[in-house]
Amino acid sequence: MSKSLVIVESPAKAKTINKYLGSDYLVRSCIGHIRDLPKSGSGRRTKEPLPEVPAEGEKYARIIRSMGVNPYKGWEAKYEVLPGKEKVIKELKGLAESAKDIYLATDLDREGEAIAWNLQEVLGKDKKYKRVMFAEITQEAIQAAFAEPLEIDRHKVHAQQTRRYLDRVVGYMVSPLLWKKVARGLSAGRVQSVAVKLITEREREIRRFQADEFWTMDVDVESENKHQLTLEVSKHKNKTYKPTSQEESDKSLQEIKQSKIILEEVQQTKQKSSPPPPFITSTLQQAASTRLGFTIKRTMIAAQKLYEAGFITYIRTDSVNISNSSLKQCRAYIEDTFSKKYLPESPRYYKSRSKQAQEAHEAIRPSSVSMSVEMLPASSSIGS
Repeated sequence: MSKSLVIVESPAKAKTINKYLGSDYLVRSCIGHIRDLPKSGSGRRTKEPLPEVPAEGEKYARIIRSMGVNPYKGWEAKYEVLPGKEKVIKELKGLAESAKDIYLATDLDREGEAIAWNLQEVLGKDKKYKRVMFAEITQEAIQAAFAEPLEIDRHKVHAQQTRRYLDRVVGYMVSPLLWKKVARGLSAGRVQSVAVKLITEREREIRRFQADEFWTMDVDVESENKHQLTLEVSKHKNKTYKPTSQEESDKSLQEIKQSKIILEEVQQTKQKSSPPPPFITSTLQQAASTRLGFTIKRTMIAAQKLYEAGFITYIRTDSVNISNSSLKQCRAYIEDTFSKKYLPESPRYYKSRSKQAQEAHEAIRPSSVSMSVEMLPASSSIGS
């Protein structure tokens, strides 16, 4: 009896998923992207005729050809198999020939959807493809995804292609202009150029800033019963304390030193602090940098390993939402472990601060409340 072929992006993920699927499934990895637009200098591309373009001339036509995507021909794109992926594709094609079904289990973001579409294009459209997605690599999530397979989302694929095409258009068309007008070796990019603009604008603001001199004063005092306090001087002689020179500050200091400080009233106020929202990709990176001194690259490598091993949910997200089933797990854990007094009457729900947040996935969280550091394999290199 033929088996179903499951294709994922990474070997580590394939190993974890293989534990949760029965012997009727073969789980293999495509090891990331298998196709892309041609790289600059591709030998194959130089043999192709120049595309027809408006009156900009042959040089412009050569740029269009080197981009691998033609904006004057319905954004027609030419994809090439990435170097080193021929062997992977050959193996997957062989397994696909005899497979009962082909499950495309790549990541649930735009890049993952594009990889699934490219796999379908390369392996042949005449096969029975099913798209499965999951935000966490647990037995429950895997089985739920395979119970209700989907189709490839062409809108996501088009979104990824649009981003990729814009990378080429901005990079290939603006960079030569920089070489001509500014200096050789400079490059432009869809994200890079906008980031440079923001940095430049901020630097100009900093240079325009005119600093005003001001002074503050803290006073260490001790009561008759030896209670020590540090007080910030906010008013002096019934006026707001805001000296603008050291001379003025020193004068106030001498006056205060010769004064007797009388405690007239003690006011008590309640302060309420709320827990931070669940991690999204950017806040995870910030926390790892602040608390652990990790670079963004190191954080994402560690998080990817944790996700592929089934310890945390998908790591590329702008959503602060948590599923109802996970909230129930968390509340039960708090009540059982710490007692009910630490449990709010109802769950906390958060809203994203970003107006551009898509919130298509969950926040980054442990796959289960039962997960712990002790469960990591002794040979694990996560975080190193």
